[in-house]
Amino acid sequence: MAETTTDTPKPAEKTRLISEADVTKYKTAGDIVNDVMKKLIELCVEGAKIIDLCIEGDKFIEEGTGGVHNKTVKGVKMSKGLAFPTSISVNNTVAHFSPLASDPLSSQTLAKGDVVKVHIGAHIDGFAAISAETIVVGASEQEPVTGRKADVIKAAWHAAEIAMRLVKVGNKNFTVTDAVAKTAAAWDCKPVEGMLSCQQSQNVIDGKKRVILNPNETQRRDTESITFAEDEVYGIDILISSGEDGKARLEDSRTTIYQKDSSVTYQLKMKNSRAVFSEVQKKAGAFPFNVRALEDEKRARLGLQEAVQHGLIKPYEVVYTPANTFVAAFHFTIALLPAGPLLLTHPPVWYKPELVKAEKELEDDELKGLLSKSLRESKKSKKKAKEAEGNADGA
Repeated sequence: MAETTTDTPKPAEKTRLISEADVTKYKTAGDIVNDVMKKLIELCVEGAKIIDLCIEGDKFIEEGTGGVHNKTVKGVKMSKGLAFPTSISVNNTVAHFSPLASDPLSSQTLAKGDVVKVHIGAHIDGFAAISAETIVVGASEQEPVTGRKADVIKAAWHAAEIAMRLVKVGNKNFTVTDAVAKTAAAWDCKPVEGMLSCQQSQNVIDGKKRVILNPNETQRRDTESITFAEDEVYGIDILISSGEDGKARLEDSRTTIYQKDSSVTYQLKMKNSRAVFSEVQKKAGAFPFNVRALEDEKRARLGLQEAVQHGLIKPYEVVYTPANTFVAAFHFTIALLPAGPLLLTHPPVWYKPELVKAEKELEDDELKGLLSKSLRESKKSKKKAKEAEGNADGA
């Protein structure tokens, strides 16, 4: 009788949460954001009007996304465009400053020595790459940034580089929170209290898994401890203040950036509110938008009131740290792929050590060790680490 052989079944391939095609869309969005960031930074000169820069940035993003993925699939056009409206926040303004022509602060211009945060985002088919970086108007290698401005930019850049290396499979969110605080302290700076970085997925930039900066006791208790996992994508927002406690507050800037909250359902009562909400859904979908993008600003402001009141739409408020302090920001988008972390946005366009001369440097050996590592370990170094582990076990 013939011997029967049984083939060992091959292990089923693990279902990927993110496909190669998705990664390509994220990276295409990241390339567009990088091109726009370069153009905007060139325009951030003494005398430039902030409102003009914001309008120009949004136009550049729309042009960039408009030039790719234009084939219709089964008669349906791929959605693409802004994933975060251009905001230009100066000195102690933390983020989200993007005025309308009717706002009292719309005439604000950039001055030499201003610490400027440029924040932009693009998406292709709902896969978003968002980036922010900090520059100083008029700085050069001959006239580098010094003093507290240099401290806060150095602190933020180093904190972003360290966070990049800690957002990896198996690590916890509070490891990032604590390392960012420790890094900022090297330059006597503090992360801005309560600022959040979130998991991303298609049409979602504010997912449930989050990293919080400089939380107060209540925020720390209310923020869930999470573990980073394979095939997840995160938008990491590092905001550092030269102030002594990192606290920020509302002042007189009007909110102009809003976003639909997909988790809330409510039947709007007013006809105008429903019309404005419908326009938001059509123009921005799940992504943040500037009131400037809506047809009629006055009608939009009125219509948004009811939607905000009932949580259908959430505001991105403009907050400030105390006068005479500075805030620096770096935002990157990162994917945790099976082969290792992959930066979906590009490194900062403007920052280089020759432009920013602080008196202090990072002294902590553990943090310096992290900085010396590349973002993705090579196969050789992984093999060496495994061999070292084996030798240690056998000793």
